[in-house]
Amino acid sequence: MTGRFLHLFDTPVGTCAIAWGPYGLLGVRLPAVEGGDLAGRLRKAVPGAVAGQPDETAAAAIAGIRALLAGERRDLLEIGLDMAQTSPFDRAVYAIARAIPPGRTLTYGEVGRRMPAAVLGGMPPHTVPRAVGQSLGRNPWPIVVPCHRVMAAAGGAGGFSAPGGVATKLALLRIEGAVLPAEQLGLF
Repeated sequence: MTGRFLHLFDTPVGTCAIAWGPYGLLGVRLPAVEGGDLAGRLRKAVPGAVAGQPDETAAAAIAGIRALLAGERRDLLEIGLDMAQTSPFDRAVYAIARAIPPGRTLTYGEVGRRMPAAVLGGMPPHTVPRAVGQSLGRNPWPIVVPCHRVMAAAGGAGGFSAPGGVATKLALLRIEGAVLPAEQLGLF
């Protein structure tokens, strides 16, 4: 199967969407809020994608995403991503994020400190966490590249560009069994 395809599928938290091509996943969309058009948003992000039945690779990705969203501790590393349009900086950020185990988190600064010096290219250290956050905001594969596992310093949630924003981020972390800072303090 060649070309670009997309497919909507149900999960325990709502309808999700994926797009794929011959070299791996091209995009993922989490459940829309307020009646959002998942297929339309994914078509905009992945031009030329048409509705299709999942091939073996896409079906495995769907199964993994469903399992994770059902509470199974999954890292989804088996899902191949088509990173042809991804910058070296973003690739490095995404690789570090994918290495964070389910239920665990790192801060933007911790991700930045794990970045290869060659990718940082002399970037001033105080700007790296913001650049990491911007990279994660561009993440075309939320949940597969678990940007929800990257938090702000001092226990803050930071941002989350998927529908539902920070509330979705915290919900995903709870599904994975993460202990969130406020929960550690017994506040909630």
